[in-house]
Amino acid sequence: MSAIEQTEAARPRGTRLPRRARRNQLLGAAQEVFVAQGYHAAAMDDIAERAGVSKPVLYQHFPGKLELYLALLDQHCEALLHSVRTALESTTDNKQRVAATMDAYFAYVEDPGGAFRLVFESDLTNEPAVRERVDKVSLECAEAISAVIAEDTGLSRDESMLLAVGLGGVSQVVARYWLSSESQVPRDTAVQLLTSLAWKGIAGFPLHGTDMH
Repeated sequence: MSAIEQTEAARPRGTRLPRRARRNQLLGAAQEVFVAQGYHAAAMDDIAERAGVSKPVLYQHFPGKLELYLALLDQHCEALLHSVRTALESTTDNKQRVAATMDAYFAYVEDPGGAFRLVFESDLTNEPAVRERVDKVSLECAEAISAVIAEDTGLSRDESMLLAVGLGGVSQVVARYWLSSESQVPRDTAVQLLTSLAWKGIAGFPLHGTDMH
């Protein structure tokens, strides 16, 4: 059950929940409010009301709005990194790896909770703690992709990172455009198109120790 689903299930005021379940419920409510209103317009009153709890209950778990936002950001940065790593480990076929990684970004932005907006479209990127987390997850995703590129091509770490940053950046930018433009192109078709574009470039680097592409 997702955090938002837990929010819906636990919303009636006065319901007693175990601490972990209550925290997840509050995070789900906060996600709904932050995605809908942005950080600056959101208020702790709104989040407490959305969760169906009193403000003192909310403050028992999170001392302030920034701490709540950062906890939510940590959760969804980790989810993105996990999805990318899972995609890379899902096959040893490199073209399928590219497709799986692209699809991981599309799936991430298509999630109905809209959590990707907190990571890629935050209105709080001038806050150092937020910027640090966003930069960190982008770097960690690139490092995961880079490790596969370096192993398969024999390119240097720096060369592999350039390619990895490019692949990750293109994936998230195109996925966000696809979603925001309400494109009539189905997700699997969009992934196939982007994979074809990326593969024509990355396949030009021969496998390490062979002449095969």
